[in-house]
Amino acid sequence: MNPIQEYVKLETRRQFLSKMSKGLGIAAISTMAGPVIPAHTLANGGLGRGMLGSPHFPAKAKRGIYLFMSGAPSQMDTWDYKPKMKELFDTELPDSIRRGQRLTTMTSDQVRFPIAPSIYDFHPQGKSGTMVSELLPHTSKVVDDIAVIKSVCTEAINHDPAITYIQTGNQIPGRPSLGSWLSYGLGSLNENLPTFVVLNSTWTGRKEAQALFSRLWGAGPLPSEHQGVALRSYGDPVLYLTDPQGVSRHLRRVMLDGVNAINRDLYEEVGDPETHARISQYEMAFRMQASVPELTDLSDEPDHILDMYGPDARVPGTFTYNCILARRLAEKGVRFSQIFHRGWDQHGSLPKDLPNQCKDIDQACYALITDLKQRGMFDDTLVIWGGEFGRTIYCQGELTRSNYGRDHHPRCFTKWMAGAGVKGGMVYGETDPFSYNITKNPVHIRDLNATILERFGIDHRQLSFRHQGLDLKLTGVEDAHVIKDLLT
Repeated sequence: MNPIQEYVKLETRRQFLSKMSKGLGIAAISTMAGPVIPAHTLANGGLGRGMLGSPHFPAKAKRGIYLFMSGAPSQMDTWDYKPKMKELFDTELPDSIRRGQRLTTMTSDQVRFPIAPSIYDFHPQGKSGTMVSELLPHTSKVVDDIAVIKSVCTEAINHDPAITYIQTGNQIPGRPSLGSWLSYGLGSLNENLPTFVVLNSTWTGRKEAQALFSRLWGAGPLPSEHQGVALRSYGDPVLYLTDPQGVSRHLRRVMLDGVNAINRDLYEEVGDPETHARISQYEMAFRMQASVPELTDLSDEPDHILDMYGPDARVPGTFTYNCILARRLAEKGVRFSQIFHRGWDQHGSLPKDLPNQCKDIDQACYALITDLKQRGMFDDTLVIWGGEFGRTIYCQGELTRSNYGRDHHPRCFTKWMAGAGVKGGMVYGETDPFSYNITKNPVHIRDLNATILERFGIDHRQLSFRHQGLDLKLTGVEDAHVIKDLLT
């Protein structure tokens, strides 16, 4: 039997009735609402436009760059200054602070929970006087351009659920990621590059880092064209980007036209919208064969720009190198890029590993913001920095004056945002003297994602996708609030 005929024959009664009911509904609505736009045209965004057609309100951000510190940076060693802890070195964390809150299995059996003050000095920086750790001397130069949020919180206490949660709005894998929602809702700003690009970086801290799965930038049930495209730091930036030996550009075009013709026939017989996504992706891959090599060739970057980013600017795969690529992607019209930097999981030997991690990213963060400002892109580019949760004030394992480790802490952690109308030089939210509980202006990760969408002109309550009887949203079904105090 023909495979297509077999596919149709195996279609369930429920699938058949579902398709028929949708068709009847569309036919009825068309008499009132004018011509029906084909489903695949909407899914593809039609002329670069996403499912929304246009934003819900004027957007401040045209594009975004998310600097994600996978593993969870220690907030009290970087941004959340807690000087009173020095007086409490090696004393027990009070029960009145801990409040019986959940601990991971890595420390729940500890006999003691001794307080480990940060060994790093903090100093007021910029006109705002924001307190910044000595580990971030370069980022401190642009502190008046960023908003530091000290009161972010989450329910997830282990890495995979936590990073899945902050990326997709759900701890259970399989939901669309933030970049995929932006691609789906708003569509593309360019013809020759993906709407959503992911860059994975090398790191010099603790090498036993948590794995990063492609589902973190996946599209879930959205059409697959909205998933993030990961650029590699060695070989072809995208697998199979180069034509095989003996295959000319013209022959590749002829082959692609033939495959697309088969896919169009398949759609006519089966009606699977994903077939159109496949055609779209094949065409994008063909255009990327010319656009991606040009993008990833930094030979045209002036020396003064590379020097501003630092010595790692010329080393492919480093966070610094990827920050330059992210700026180039933004210039080329890529709507959203995300840089992952692993190794922030300092359960032990924090004084050894954390400085290396900070050195990896510090100068590049400063240079990226400075670069965007010099090019007139800062006002419409949103930059976000941070990880999936925070670290505990108490020590995991043995505590000494010069060495300590910290466990996972979801109750409060720090992120920062910049550009696209975010108020620079601002510190939002407060935590108790132990950096353990939030005392003012809590920001759930749902609120954070709602605020990111708002910068792109999207009402988080009105961007959804019907799947398995549910209207999926990035912010889920619980209350989420835009952090208006952060925004102009």
